[in-house]
Amino acid sequence: MLATRLQIQRQLPRLVRSVSTLPNNSNIKVFPHPTQSSSHLLTLLSKEPPNPSLAIGTTSSIPPTPNSFQQNPKFLSILDEVLTKHAINDPGLKAQAQAFASPGGFTFIQNPTRKDRGAGGGGGASAEGGAGGAGVGGWVHLSDARNPPDFGRIAWPEDIFGSVEVDGKGEIIGNYQPSGTYRIVTNQGILGLSPFLQEKLLARLREEESKA
Repeated sequence: MLATRLQIQRQLPRLVRSVSTLPNNSNIKVFPHPTQSSSHLLTLLSKEPPNPSLAIGTTSSIPPTPNSFQQNPKFLSILDEVLTKHAINDPGLKAQAQAFASPGGFTFIQNPTRKDRGAGGGGGASAEGGAGGAGVGGWVHLSDARNPPDFGRIAWPEDIFGSVEVDGKGEIIGNYQPSGTYRIVTNQGILGLSPFLQEKLLARLREEESKA
C-alpha cells in the first residue's frame, strides 16, 4: 500500500505557482504588497518574495493608473542611471539619429528641456519644423514604447525618457540627458523599454538584488 501511494505521488504533476503579470505589460510582475493588504508591488524581477526597494512601485488597482500608482524613487534613479549609460547604444535610438540625417528625414532641433510638444504644442516635428537634417545638428528623443509618436513627431513630455544630441550626419555626439518630465504610469500605460534597454535594466536590477 505504501509503495503504491509513493508511486502515485511520483506520477502526480507538481503544482507550480505562476507569477501574475500586468495585462498591458507582461514584463512586469504583480505581487501582493508585504505590508499593505490593499496594494500590489510591481516589479521586473521574478524572485519571491520580491524586494520592495527594487520594485517599480505600488498600486491599489490592476492595471495601474496615474491615481493608483506610487513610484519607487530608488527604481527611478536606477532607471535613469541605466539609460544614461546605455541609451546611446540603443538600436532604436541610433535608427532615429540616422533618419534625422536622411534627405527625407526630420529635424528634432527642440531643446530637450522644453515642455511643449513641437510648434504650438501640436506635436510638430520640431520647435521650428522642417524635414531633413540638412547638415544641422539637433536633438533626438528616447521615448516610452507605450505611446510611440508618429514618424517625425515628438512624444509627449510625460513619455520622453531623455534626449541625445545628434550631428548633421546622424551620429550621436552628446551624452544622454534625462528629460525630467517622464512619468512611469500614464493613461496610456506603464513603462515600456526597447528589448536592448530592458535587458540592461534587468541586469542592473539583478545585480542590486544579489547584494541584498
